[in-house]
Amino acid sequence: MKTFLDCWIGAASALLTQALAGEPEFTESLPKPLAGGSFGFAVTVTGEKEGRFAVVLDAGVLEVPLLGEGVDQKSAWGELLKEITESAAGELLAESGLKVTLGKLEEIVAENKISRAFELKTSLGSWMVLVRDDVHAAKKAEAGKTETGKAEAAGKTTKTAAGRTPVAAGVAPGIDLLLDVELEATLRFGSRELPLGELLELGPGDVVQLDRHISDPVDLIIADKIVARGDVVLVNGNFGLRVTEVAEPRRRLETIRCLF
Repeated sequence: MKTFLDCWIGAASALLTQALAGEPEFTESLPKPLAGGSFGFAVTVTGEKEGRFAVVLDAGVLEVPLLGEGVDQKSAWGELLKEITESAAGELLAESGLKVTLGKLEEIVAENKISRAFELKTSLGSWMVLVRDDVHAAKKAEAGKTETGKAEAAGKTTKTAAGRTPVAAGVAPGIDLLLDVELEATLRFGSRELPLGELLELGPGDVVQLDRHISDPVDLIIADKIVARGDVVLVNGNFGLRVTEVAEPRRRLETIRCLF
């Protein structure tokens, strides 16, 4: 079973390659002293895994505009490490079914104990990235494992004679006949109305600003109706949606009625 650190390494390899300039490579390395000091961030993990996770980088990485010209490099690194850690939590849920909650990312300057070391190498230089992983299985989850298993067994949904799962309460009878219907789902990050003239003038490199802030949840849309909202995560190198809000079953069924 994958650990939180395993998921973090996968997310870091993918997102660092996408976000940084200079054709970056992120590989495991022997730990080395950090030249010129260090900076980093730590986060508290709670849920079915709990503990603390910290990342420390060579301060020299701030001297190179890896995250773009004219931006606060330390703040940008904080945002990037936050995104990587959230993606790791999403991948842990997808791979192992373990749900965790991340606390606020706190800035740190060093760690006295290191779990793994990595080298971030680009055409502009190379820097050490040190990781301390104190995330482990939650004690209360271990203690309640047997009881949880019994509760899940007792609460499993029974099948109908036809082999279908009974429909949720509040849904019209007979709708189970449509449960195998495949629907196309779309993630909407935002929208923008443009005059036809501006649309025709668009070219490679142009940026279209959407009506949604980067921290706002994205919409899951089926048949032009929003059925859920959530956060974008990275799962095995692919984008995914960690659902945070779901419409009522009756509202979700309206999407099916739109197709028939």
